[in-house]
Amino acid sequence: MTTGASGEASAATFLEANGYTVLARNYRCRYGEIDLIVQKGQLLSFVEVKTRRDTRFAPAAAAVHASKQARIRKTAELYIAEEEPTVLDYRFDVIEVYTNLAPQHTIHMIEDAF
Repeated sequence: MTTGASGEASAATFLEANGYTVLARNYRCRYGEIDLIVQKGQLLSFVEVKTRRDTRFAPAAAAVHASKQARIRKTAELYIAEEEPTVLDYRFDVIEVYTNLAPQHTIHMIEDAF
């Protein structure tokens, strides 16, 4: 399993443990990819997962720059148009997964990141 896939699996487990239901993993379309699409109650969250060994150079979320955010938004718009989810609210989150900070992955969720 690659580092990215391991981080995404850890993030999905974390979200499920916190009451979210995973609707899609690695949703792809012509605009880009969304790592995880999850739902909790009437909230639909589009989640970008960034996995790093540590925070030595920069926080993992720093890699979710403006152009990446725009691609995620456009991809989310297509997902909503195709799936027509019956939720009341949408949000974009970032989950940072650090592999070298503890015996297990350290996970930090940034809700409503952009």
